[in-house]
Amino acid sequence: MSAVVATDEFEAEAPAEASQTRPMPKRTVVGYGFWLFLLSDIVMFSAFFASYAVLVHATAGGPTGAQLFNQTTVAIETACLLISSYTCGLMSLAIGSRRRAATYFFAAVTFILGATFLSLEIREFLNMIAQGATPQRSAFLSAFFTVVGCHGVHVTAGLIWLIVMTAQVAFKGFVANVQRRLLCFALFWHALDIIWVALFTVVYLMGVSQ
Repeated sequence: MSAVVATDEFEAEAPAEASQTRPMPKRTVVGYGFWLFLLSDIVMFSAFFASYAVLVHATAGGPTGAQLFNQTTVAIETACLLISSYTCGLMSLAIGSRRRAATYFFAAVTFILGATFLSLEIREFLNMIAQGATPQRSAFLSAFFTVVGCHGVHVTAGLIWLIVMTAQVAFKGFVANVQRRLLCFALFWHALDIIWVALFTVVYLMGVSQ
């Protein structure tokens, strides 16, 4: 009798052990890995912010942020990026409901707003360089171009990624792999939006008051 009970207990425990050793769904693994990437990116930007805070007054007799920053242009940049984050969210909803036309539309709007943001940022850099405010002019400008330029590089990568993902939707449809990649893109784009809000506050708003 005891042998039968022991056998029954073993059979009851076996499925539980098997479920514990079952591999995690790929969607969960990809999401977890991408969150680790985003956190490492945030740590990198935190280091840039700390460096900028230390070097913001090291102008070496050169121009300061209050003399260089155009708040109107920066406000337009911020509006473009914030709205693009909203349209990116609408694109994610369209993907969830498998509406291809809506996905294309909101992807296009997100791209246009992101490209507008990037073009304004590049124009800002060119205007500063034309005034002699180059990265090698002072430690302050080196820190400024590093943190803002790094964010701009991320936006550029995001725009290229969006083009590639839109093409994949066109050729492959809403298959599981494409949906996972689009989810990762949306997380990436929203993270860039959060970083820009911090950058706008620390660099531009605090910069004009110095």
